[in-house]
Amino acid sequence: MTLSPADPICATLPDSAIDTAEKNVRDILTLAFEHDSTHAALVVWDGQCALSLALATAYRRCLPEATFLDFDAVVPETIRAAFEQLAPSDLVVLIQTSSFRLDAFRLRVELFKRSLKVIEHPHLGRMPGAEALLYIDALAYDPSYVRRVGNALKTHIDSAATGVLDSGGEQLIFSSGFEPAKLNIGDYHAMRNVGGQFPIGEVFTESLDLEAVNGRVRIFVFGDTNFTVNKPAQPITLVVSQGRVTEALNSTPEFDRVLAQISADEGKIWLREVGFGLNRTFTRDILVSDIGTYERMCGVHLSLGMKHGSYEKPQIKRSASRYHVDVFAITESLTLGDAVVYRDEAWQV
Repeated sequence: MTLSPADPICATLPDSAIDTAEKNVRDILTLAFEHDSTHAALVVWDGQCALSLALATAYRRCLPEATFLDFDAVVPETIRAAFEQLAPSDLVVLIQTSSFRLDAFRLRVELFKRSLKVIEHPHLGRMPGAEALLYIDALAYDPSYVRRVGNALKTHIDSAATGVLDSGGEQLIFSSGFEPAKLNIGDYHAMRNVGGQFPIGEVFTESLDLEAVNGRVRIFVFGDTNFTVNKPAQPITLVVSQGRVTEALNSTPEFDRVLAQISADEGKIWLREVGFGLNRTFTRDILVSDIGTYERMCGVHLSLGMKHGSYEKPQIKRSASRYHVDVFAITESLTLGDAVVYRDEAWQV
Protein backbone atom coordinates (compact mmCIF):
# COMPACT_ATOMS: atom_id res chain seq x y z
CA MET A 1 0.00 0.00 0.00
CA THR A 2 1.34 3.42 -0.94
CA LEU A 3 0.46 6.08 1.60
CA SER A 4 0.10 9.78 0.99
CA PRO A 5 -0.82 12.67 3.25
CA ALA A 6 -4.16 12.90 1.47
CA ASP A 7 -5.19 9.41 2.53
CA PRO A 8 -7.91 9.44 5.22
CA ILE A 9 -5.78 7.25 7.47
CA CYS A 10 -3.15 10.04 7.59
CA ALA A 11 -5.66 12.85 7.99
CA THR A 12 -4.87 13.48 11.66
CA LEU A 13 -1.58 15.09 10.69
CA PRO A 14 -1.61 18.07 8.31
CA ASP A 15 0.07 18.04 4.92
CA SER A 16 2.61 20.57 6.15
CA ALA A 17 3.76 18.20 8.90
CA ILE A 18 4.39 15.39 6.44
CA ASP A 19 6.26 17.82 4.18
CA THR A 20 8.43 18.73 7.18
CA ALA A 21 8.95 15.06 7.96
CA GLU A 22 10.07 14.50 4.37
CA LYS A 23 12.64 17.30 4.58
CA ASN A 24 13.98 16.13 7.92
CA VAL A 25 14.18 12.50 6.83
CA ARG A 26 15.96 13.48 3.63
CA ASP A 27 18.56 15.43 5.62
CA ILE A 28 19.10 12.47 7.97
CA LEU A 29 19.57 10.11 5.04
CA THR A 30 21.90 12.45 3.15
CA LEU A 31 23.86 14.31 5.80
CA ALA A 32 24.06 11.81 8.65
CA PHE A 33 23.86 8.43 6.90
CA GLU A 34 25.29 9.37 3.50
CA HIS A 35 22.86 6.88 1.99
CA ASP A 36 22.62 6.72 -1.79
CA SER A 37 21.21 4.50 -4.52
CA THR A 38 24.26 2.20 -4.51
CA HIS A 39 22.89 0.61 -1.33
CA ALA A 40 19.56 -1.09 -0.72
CA ALA A 41 17.05 0.15 1.83
CA LEU A 42 14.37 -1.73 3.76
CA VAL A 43 11.65 0.06 5.72
CA VAL A 44 9.64 -1.97 8.25
CA TRP A 45 6.66 0.04 9.48
CA ASP A 46 3.24 -0.32 11.03
CA GLY A 47 0.01 1.58 10.53
CA GLN A 48 -1.18 1.77 14.13
CA CYS A 49 -0.80 5.53 14.68
CA ALA A 50 -0.82 8.73 12.67
CA LEU A 51 2.84 9.51 13.37
CA SER A 52 3.95 6.10 12.14
CA LEU A 53 1.96 6.56 8.97
CA ALA A 54 3.32 10.06 8.42
CA LEU A 55 6.91 8.85 8.74
CA ALA A 56 6.23 5.94 6.40
CA THR A 57 4.96 8.45 3.85
CA ALA A 58 8.05 10.62 4.30
CA TYR A 59 10.38 7.66 3.79
CA ARG A 60 8.46 6.55 0.70
CA ARG A 61 9.08 9.97 -0.82
CA CYS A 62 12.77 9.90 0.08
CA LEU A 63 13.43 6.23 -0.73
CA PRO A 64 11.27 5.40 -3.77
CA GLU A 65 13.33 2.29 -4.58
CA ALA A 66 13.24 0.87 -1.06
CA THR A 67 11.36 -2.24 0.02
CA PHE A 68 8.51 -1.46 2.44
CA LEU A 69 7.09 -4.13 4.75
CA ASP A 70 4.02 -3.61 6.93
CA PHE A 71 4.97 -5.37 10.16
CA ASP A 72 1.34 -6.29 10.89
CA ALA A 73 0.66 -7.65 7.40
CA VAL A 74 3.51 -10.16 7.08
CA VAL A 75 4.83 -13.07 9.11
CA PRO A 76 8.12 -12.73 11.03
CA GLU A 77 9.85 -15.09 8.60
CA THR A 78 9.22 -12.60 5.77
CA ILE A 79 10.96 -9.84 7.71
CA ARG A 80 13.89 -12.07 8.64
CA ALA A 81 14.26 -13.14 5.01
CA ALA A 82 14.33 -9.50 3.93
CA PHE A 83 17.14 -8.82 6.41
CA GLU A 84 19.07 -11.79 5.01
CA GLN A 85 19.02 -10.26 1.52
CA LEU A 86 20.77 -7.08 2.66
CA ALA A 87 24.50 -6.46 2.36
CA PRO A 88 26.80 -4.52 4.73
CA SER A 89 26.15 -0.75 4.67
CA ASP A 90 22.60 -1.24 3.41
CA LEU A 91 19.93 0.63 5.36
CA VAL A 92 17.11 -0.57 7.63
CA VAL A 93 14.45 1.82 8.94
CA LEU A 94 12.15 0.70 11.76
CA ILE A 95 8.97 2.78 12.22
CA GLN A 96 7.18 1.49 15.31
CA THR A 97 4.04 2.52 17.15
CA SER A 98 5.43 0.56 20.11
CA SER A 99 8.45 -1.71 19.63
CA PHE A 100 8.76 -4.55 17.14
CA ARG A 101 9.38 -8.02 18.51
CA LEU A 102 10.49 -11.04 16.52
CA ASP A 103 10.56 -13.75 19.17
CA ALA A 104 14.04 -13.61 20.75
CA PHE A 105 15.41 -11.69 17.77
CA ARG A 106 16.84 -8.40 19.13
CA LEU A 107 16.39 -6.23 16.09
CA ARG A 108 18.92 -3.42 16.38
CA VAL A 109 21.62 -5.63 17.91
CA GLU A 110 21.25 -8.25 15.19
CA LEU A 111 21.16 -5.65 12.44
CA PHE A 112 24.35 -4.03 13.69
CA LYS A 113 25.99 -7.46 13.77
CA ARG A 114 25.28 -7.62 10.05
CA SER A 115 26.99 -4.20 9.57
CA LEU A 116 23.71 -2.63 8.47
CA LYS A 117 22.84 1.02 9.00
CA VAL A 118 19.81 1.41 11.25
CA ILE A 119 17.33 4.24 11.83
CA GLU A 120 14.94 3.40 14.63
CA HIS A 121 11.72 5.30 15.42
CA PRO A 122 10.19 3.47 18.42
CA HIS A 123 7.23 4.16 20.70
CA LEU A 124 5.57 6.62 18.32
CA GLY A 125 2.16 5.80 19.75
CA ARG A 126 3.11 7.58 22.98
CA MET A 127 3.11 10.90 21.13
CA PRO A 128 -0.31 11.67 19.62
CA GLY A 129 -1.66 14.94 18.26
CA ALA A 130 0.52 17.99 18.88
CA GLU A 131 3.28 15.79 20.31
CA ALA A 132 3.60 14.07 16.93
CA LEU A 133 4.31 17.47 15.36
CA LEU A 134 7.02 18.11 17.96
CA TYR A 135 8.56 14.73 17.23
CA ILE A 136 8.72 15.57 13.53
CA ASP A 137 10.34 18.93 14.29
CA ALA A 138 12.89 17.19 16.52
CA LEU A 139 14.07 15.07 13.58
CA ALA A 140 15.59 18.18 11.94
CA TYR A 141 19.30 17.59 11.43
CA ASP A 142 21.66 20.58 11.51
CA PRO A 143 25.23 19.22 11.48
CA SER A 144 26.75 22.69 11.79
CA TYR A 145 25.11 23.00 15.22
CA VAL A 146 24.98 19.50 16.64
CA ARG A 147 28.47 18.41 15.57
CA ARG A 148 30.11 21.67 16.67
CA VAL A 149 28.44 21.71 20.09
CA GLY A 150 28.79 17.95 20.59
CA ASN A 151 32.51 17.90 19.88
CA ALA A 152 33.13 21.02 21.96
CA LEU A 153 31.32 19.46 24.91
CA LYS A 154 33.37 16.28 24.57
CA THR A 155 36.56 18.35 24.71
CA HIS A 156 35.40 20.04 27.93
CA ILE A 157 34.16 16.79 29.51
CA ASP A 158 37.29 14.80 28.72
CA SER A 159 39.59 17.45 30.21
CA ALA A 160 37.53 18.57 33.22
CA ALA A 161 38.77 17.54 36.67
CA THR A 162 35.52 18.69 38.29
CA GLY A 163 31.95 19.59 37.47
CA VAL A 164 29.23 21.62 39.17
CA LEU A 165 25.55 21.38 38.27
CA ASP A 166 23.67 24.34 39.73
CA SER A 167 19.93 23.77 39.79
CA GLY A 168 18.90 27.01 41.43
CA GLY A 169 19.96 27.12 45.07
CA GLU A 170 21.28 23.56 45.02
CA GLN A 171 24.54 22.18 43.66
CA LEU A 172 25.60 18.71 42.61
CA ILE A 173 29.39 18.33 42.72
CA PHE A 174 31.42 15.95 40.57
CA SER A 175 34.90 15.91 42.10
CA SER A 176 36.73 13.15 40.21
CA GLY A 177 36.35 14.16 36.57
CA PHE A 178 34.43 12.21 33.95
CA GLU A 179 34.62 9.17 31.74
CA PRO A 180 35.51 9.86 28.09
CA ALA A 181 32.34 11.30 26.57
CA LYS A 182 30.37 9.48 23.91
CA LEU A 183 28.60 11.27 21.08
CA ASN A 184 25.20 10.80 19.47
CA ILE A 185 25.39 13.60 16.91
CA GLY A 186 24.87 11.88 13.57
CA ASP A 187 28.57 11.60 12.74
CA TYR A 188 29.34 7.90 12.37
CA HIS A 189 32.72 8.00 10.62
CA ALA A 190 34.70 6.81 13.64
CA MET A 191 32.00 4.52 15.03
CA ARG A 192 31.57 0.80 14.70
CA ASN A 193 27.78 0.96 14.33
CA VAL A 194 25.94 3.41 12.11
CA GLY A 195 22.62 4.62 13.44
CA GLY A 196 20.38 4.20 16.44
CA GLN A 197 17.23 5.68 17.90
CA PHE A 198 15.95 8.97 16.49
CA PRO A 199 15.68 11.86 17.13
CA ILE A 200 19.34 12.35 18.04
CA GLY A 201 21.45 15.01 19.71
CA GLU A 202 23.22 13.96 22.90
CA VAL A 203 26.62 13.75 24.58
CA PHE A 204 26.91 11.52 27.63
CA THR A 205 29.39 10.44 30.24
CA GLU A 206 29.48 9.58 33.95
CA SER A 207 31.70 10.30 36.93
CA LEU A 208 35.09 8.58 36.79
CA ASP A 209 34.53 7.60 40.41
CA LEU A 210 30.86 6.98 41.05
CA GLU A 211 31.32 7.74 44.74
CA ALA A 212 32.82 11.18 44.04
CA VAL A 213 29.40 12.74 43.41
CA ASN A 214 27.78 14.65 46.26
CA GLY A 215 25.26 17.41 46.87
CA ARG A 216 21.72 18.12 45.78
CA VAL A 217 19.96 18.50 42.46
CA ARG A 218 16.45 19.71 41.67
CA ILE A 219 14.68 17.71 38.98
CA PHE A 220 11.59 18.84 37.05
CA VAL A 221 10.83 15.65 35.08
CA PHE A 222 11.45 11.94 35.59
CA GLY A 223 10.73 8.77 33.71
CA ASP A 224 7.96 6.93 35.51
CA THR A 225 7.17 3.23 35.76
CA ASN A 226 5.37 3.39 32.40
CA PHE A 227 8.45 4.87 30.64
CA THR A 228 6.63 8.14 30.13
CA VAL A 229 7.55 11.69 31.02
CA ASN A 230 6.24 12.64 34.46
CA LYS A 231 6.35 16.32 35.44
CA PRO A 232 5.51 16.87 39.12
CA ALA A 233 3.72 20.02 40.24
CA GLN A 234 6.91 21.22 41.92
CA PRO A 235 10.54 20.16 41.48
CA ILE A 236 11.86 17.22 43.48
CA THR A 237 15.20 17.66 45.23
CA LEU A 238 17.50 14.65 45.22
CA VAL A 239 20.06 14.37 47.99
CA VAL A 240 23.16 12.57 46.71
CA SER A 241 25.87 11.17 48.96
CA GLN A 242 28.85 9.26 47.57
CA GLY A 243 27.10 8.75 44.27
CA ARG A 244 23.87 7.39 45.73
CA VAL A 245 20.47 9.01 46.14
CA THR A 246 19.73 8.98 49.86
CA GLU A 247 16.65 11.19 49.99
CA ALA A 248 14.03 12.77 47.73
CA LEU A 249 12.52 16.00 49.06
CA ASN A 250 9.08 17.16 47.86
CA SER A 251 8.64 13.78 46.21
CA THR A 252 5.45 12.40 44.67
CA PRO A 253 3.83 8.97 45.06
CA GLU A 254 4.87 7.98 41.53
CA PHE A 255 8.49 9.00 42.06
CA ASP A 256 8.47 7.17 45.37
CA ARG A 257 7.38 4.06 43.46
CA VAL A 258 10.30 4.48 41.06
CA LEU A 259 12.79 4.79 43.92
CA ALA A 260 11.25 1.90 45.83
CA GLN A 261 11.47 -0.34 42.79
CA ILE A 262 15.14 0.45 42.22
CA SER A 263 15.95 0.05 45.90
CA ALA A 264 14.12 -3.26 46.19
CA ASP A 265 15.90 -4.84 43.22
CA GLU A 266 19.33 -3.18 43.34
CA GLY A 267 19.77 -2.23 46.99
CA LYS A 268 21.34 1.21 46.47
CA ILE A 269 20.10 3.95 44.13
CA TRP A 270 23.18 4.87 42.13
CA LEU A 271 23.48 8.03 40.04
CA ARG A 272 25.28 7.07 36.83
CA GLU A 273 24.74 8.77 33.46
CA VAL A 274 25.37 12.47 33.05
CA GLY A 275 23.68 13.34 29.77
CA PHE A 276 23.86 16.56 27.79
CA GLY A 277 20.91 16.88 25.40
CA LEU A 278 21.34 19.04 22.31
CA ASN A 279 17.92 18.90 20.67
CA ARG A 280 16.48 22.42 20.77
CA THR A 281 12.93 21.31 19.94
CA PHE A 282 12.46 20.15 23.55
CA THR A 283 12.82 22.43 26.56
CA ARG A 284 11.78 22.52 30.21
CA ASP A 285 8.30 23.56 29.07
CA ILE A 286 8.02 21.88 25.66
CA LEU A 287 7.74 18.15 26.24
CA VAL A 288 6.62 14.90 24.67
CA SER A 289 5.42 11.88 26.62
CA ASP A 290 7.99 9.34 25.45
CA ILE A 291 10.97 9.44 27.80
CA GLY A 292 13.39 8.04 25.19
CA THR A 293 12.54 10.90 22.84
CA TYR A 294 12.50 13.64 25.47
CA GLU A 295 15.94 12.45 26.65
CA ARG A 296 17.44 14.57 23.83
CA MET A 297 16.02 17.82 25.28
CA CYS A 298 18.39 20.78 25.38
CA GLY A 299 19.70 20.49 28.93
CA VAL A 300 21.09 18.04 31.47
CA HIS A 301 19.69 14.68 32.48
CA LEU A 302 20.96 12.04 34.89
CA SER A 303 20.19 8.38 35.34
CA LEU A 304 19.24 6.52 38.49
CA GLY A 305 19.98 2.83 38.86
CA MET A 306 22.93 0.57 38.14
CA LYS A 307 22.32 0.12 34.43
CA HIS A 308 24.63 2.08 32.13
CA GLY A 309 26.35 -0.34 29.80
CA SER A 310 28.71 2.18 28.21
CA TYR A 311 31.12 2.20 31.16
CA GLU A 312 32.52 -0.45 33.51
CA LYS A 313 32.61 0.30 37.23
CA PRO A 314 34.04 -1.88 40.03
CA GLN A 315 30.98 -1.34 42.25
CA ILE A 316 28.55 -2.46 39.53
CA LYS A 317 27.88 -5.99 38.37
CA ARG A 318 26.20 -6.05 34.97
CA SER A 319 24.23 -9.14 35.94
CA ALA A 320 22.65 -7.21 38.83
CA SER A 321 21.93 -4.07 36.80
CA ARG A 322 18.25 -3.63 36.04
CA TYR A 323 17.31 0.04 36.02
CA HIS A 324 18.24 3.15 34.08
CA VAL A 325 15.72 5.84 34.98
CA ASP A 326 16.22 9.26 33.40
CA VAL A 327 15.68 12.34 35.53
CA PHE A 328 15.99 15.89 34.20
CA ALA A 329 17.75 18.60 36.15
CA ILE A 330 16.74 22.21 36.46
CA THR A 331 19.99 23.67 35.14
CA GLU A 332 20.74 27.28 35.99
CA SER A 333 24.34 26.56 35.00
CA LEU A 334 26.74 23.72 34.37
CA THR A 335 30.44 24.25 34.95
CA LEU A 336 33.09 21.83 33.73
CA GLY A 337 36.49 22.71 35.13
CA ASP A 338 36.67 26.49 34.87
CA ALA A 339 34.24 26.78 31.94
CA VAL A 340 30.53 27.52 32.21
CA VAL A 341 29.20 25.34 29.38
CA TYR A 342 25.46 25.82 29.97
CA ARG A 343 23.33 28.72 31.14
CA ASP A 344 20.24 30.64 30.02
CA GLU A 345 18.80 27.31 28.72
CA ALA A 346 21.46 27.00 26.00
CA TRP A 347 24.92 25.53 25.48
CA GLN A 348 27.70 28.11 25.72
CA VAL A 349 30.38 26.30 23.71
